[in-house]
Amino acid sequence: MLLCIDVGNTQTALALYPSSGEVPDDGAAVASRWDARIRTERRATADELALSVRGMLGPLLAQVDGVAALSTVPALLRELRGMLDRHFPGVARVLVEPGVRTGVPLLVDNPKEVGADRVVQALAAHQRVGGPCVVVTFGTSTTVDGVSAAGEFLGGALAAGVAVSADALAVRAAGLRPVELVAPRTVLGRSTVESMQAGLVLGAAAMVDGLVRRIGEEIAAKDTAGRGPVAVVACGGLAPVVAPECTTITHHVPDLTLQGLRLVFGRVQEAARAREERRTRR
Repeated sequence: MLLCIDVGNTQTALALYPSSGEVPDDGAAVASRWDARIRTERRATADELALSVRGMLGPLLAQVDGVAALSTVPALLRELRGMLDRHFPGVARVLVEPGVRTGVPLLVDNPKEVGADRVVQALAAHQRVGGPCVVVTFGTSTTVDGVSAAGEFLGGALAAGVAVSADALAVRAAGLRPVELVAPRTVLGRSTVESMQAGLVLGAAAMVDGLVRRIGEEIAAKDTAGRGPVAVVACGGLAPVVAPECTTITHHVPDLTLQGLRLVFGRVQEAARAREERRTRR
């Protein structure tokens, strides 16, 4: 079994996938056998990370024969690497970071600035839809990224996430308090709570729809071969809240990042086998 670990700013997602050494040859979703989420502790040590992972896996730990991981928290990247080295010795692993060949060309000014999560999401989304797409992530930040028909990462837009905006509003505005992040009955809020929900949830949906349309137009302009409409793939912890209010989203894939990690692992293993075969033929 392949263990995929996505250490995000707010939560850490875990999933076990079968057939760790295989690269899926189509865009179909891969059902995970097991998945879980835990809170990300930014000061966690390698041993504490391992304790959390082992505690969540329980008896399934014995079935792990490969690990693919990433961290969007720079302070935890070193600890994640240490966890893999000390607690998963002899297990094939891939830690997605600058320098790892994911197979996704990054057509941006500084490729090292692109978060590993955005790279693997672009890979998984393109694999799923088989053409140009926009990836929308509803997490700590709301990201809207463009992927070309050839699977190239074209860049994107970053904005504060819905929960971050809600927290900031409650802290900075006197008389306002935290509210449940759900869509209100109507955009014309009839109470302070509904007004905040309309601005936060429906406002985020309107922003995403506007960015998606603009990015989609730019992608279509670059796609001289005319390889079909631009699909829009949503993921992230707050996608179930905001995505239904968007008019542009065509796919919702909750474990898109984890599927991307699985794809990268398969590609890296396949490349390693190819190098070994070339070496033995010499």
